Parts: sequence; C-alpha cells; structure tokens
Amino acid sequence: MIRVENLKKSFKTKEGGVEALAGINFEVKQGSFFTLLGPSGCGKTTTLRCVAGLERPDEGEIYIGDRKVFSSKEGIFVPGNKRDIGMVFQSYAIWPHMTVFKNVAYPLKARYRPREEIQAKVQKALKLVGLEELGDRLAPRLSGGQQQRVALARALVAEPQVLLLDEPLSNLDAKLRNQMRWELKDLQDRLRTTTLYVTHDQVEALAISDEIALMNRGRIIQIGTPQEIYGSPMNEFAADFIGAANIIHGQLIERPDANGRARVKTPLGELRATQKWRQYEVGKEVLIAFRPEEVLISTQGQPAGNDNVLRGEVQGFTYLGESTEFHVVVGEHKIQAKADAGILLKRGASVYLHIPVEDCLLIRRGEV
Repeated sequence: MIRVENLKKSFKTKEGGVEALAGINFEVKQGSFFTLLGPSGCGKTTTLRCVAGLERPDEGEIYIGDRKVFSSKEGIFVPGNKRDIGMVFQSYAIWPHMTVFKNVAYPLKARYRPREEIQAKVQKALKLVGLEELGDRLAPRLSGGQQQRVALARALVAEPQVLLLDEPLSNLDAKLRNQMRWELKDLQDRLRTTTLYVTHDQVEALAISDEIALMNRGRIIQIGTPQEIYGSPMNEFAADFIGAANIIHGQLIERPDANGRARVKTPLGELRATQKWRQYEVGKEVLIAFRPEEVLISTQGQPAGNDNVLRGEVQGFTYLGESTEFHVVVGEHKIQAKADAGILLKRGASVYLHIPVEDCLLIRRGEV
C-alpha cells in the first residue's frame, strides 16, 4: 500500500548540509500498522512528511497504492491534498474556534461534499472514537485525550487510503497515553486502515505495531515484527535502543556449528553465543548481547553441565513492582538481571548467572 524506494533528503543549515535521509527503503502492507521508530533527529518525521507531501525529497520514489506520488527521475510530485491520506499531528492542530463537529467536518467541506454526506460521515467518525455526544462542544473545552480523538476522527472522516500519525500520543500523560495506545490499535484493527506511525517511544512501538522500521542517522537499521526487533537485534544500536541489553565485547574463537552456536572469548570468560544475522571470521572482534530478563539468577550453586554460567556479587537492585532488576558485578563488568519480584537478595550476596545460549546473540558493532 505504501512503498518507499531509495528516498534521500538533505537540509541546508548555517553549518552546511545535513543529510536527513540517506536512501531508505520500506514497504507497508495493505491494512497493516507500520511504525518508524528511532531517536530524535533520525529522520522518521522527515520520512512521514515526504510520504504526506509536506516535504519534497531530493531523490527516490514514493507509491501510495498503485499510484506513484513522487519520483525524482520522472519529475512527479503529487500535492499532499491529492494523495488520499489522513494525518494526525503531534500538536493535534484542531481549531479552537470550532466545535467538535465542525473540526471533523472540515476535510469533507474542503472537498465540497453534500451536507447529508457530511452529517452522516462526521457522526460515523465521532462514534468510532467515542465522541458522538460531544459534537456541539468547543474544542478548548475538551481534555487532551478527547482532543486527540477529534484529530483522529478528522483524519478518518474522508475514509483515506492511508493514515499517517506523527507522535500523536506524546503530549498525553503516561496513564492516558497507555489508554489511547490500546484504543488506537483497536480502532486500526477494526478499520484495517493502512497506517504509518512515527514515535520515539519503544514501548509504544512494540505494543501497537505489526512491523517496525528502526531508524538512526537517516538510515533504516532493521525492519521486523516487534518480536524480531526486540528478540533478535542486528547490531549494537538496535540492542541498546530497544529496551535494556547487556553488551559484551569478545573475540570469536570457533566457527558457529550447524545450529549457529559459536564460542567467544570475553572478559567474563568463554561464552557460547548464537549467530543469526551474519557470518563472522574466527579471530575477529564481535559483540554479544542478551536481555536482563533472559539472565537466570541463582544462589543455589553453579548449575551442572550448563554453558554461560557466571559467578558474581549483587551490587544493588531496583524494585519495579512486577519484577526486581539486579545489578551484579562479574569481574570488572556489571550485568543486569531481571527476576521475579519475590526473589530477595541483599547487596553483597554471591550469585550465579546463567545466560541460555539461544538468548546470547552475536551482533554487529556500531550504530548503522
């Protein structure tokens, strides 16, 4: 439904040119929820604005459905109001002097639709977002969550091919953001509107996306499902940006076996790790990454016959309600291990850490 090919965009500043997009490629399937995720300045909003027709790329092509809406080679640039899209901005951008009904009706009035059609479609859109009783209320008299629903209804009222959302929940408090996150995903599941979403919030992206494109420095680092992005990061940036990760430098001392498992020499001792993404040469420096919740912590003595068992000392812990995060010193390294909240360990306690080989991943160094 959305296809972006070799998209490039630079901006001129007083200090010179800034490369915002360095030739990115991705495809959003019909009816799916696709998220551009990354830190501030990575190019995700610029990408969204290019798809929306609010920015003109320097190079590349953009398709919405079967229609080519931008091509640098062919000189094609379809204006945003001709692209059959709905968009929700971070600031909501609703008009304070208008009622809820008039705000939502605006896209249809701009298209000179008949009054009866406007009435029916606005009521349908308001019902979708749970505001059917507030059509006569002025926008400033709404809560933040209600204003966000108005912006969403306005984007949906003309039944666009594509819905574009630019960090729409970032101005809400934590509890309301969590509520709106589930409402937004539920609405998208019911309507099956192809959605391109921008956020820097990792939890948000993991919770609502069908697929995620992780971006950094104008490039796409990795594309995959939330489970793939979190469970199988490709490089150091992906492992470190999404959630928490223990990252250990090492040297490959044995080629991976048929199951992709390799031996790595590290400052913590020899570890066995799983290779998923690329081939590494024996003797080369590598990185090992594993999540805190994948570390099994024990005080009962070293497990018999298990690989990747480390002995350490509890330096501190953080109680998180549903779990406790322990900071364990092994040699000169600090390892994070997340355990059940019922496990009580004092500072200075001697413990064993076991990292399952399948959760101990070989990854690339660097940010791109």
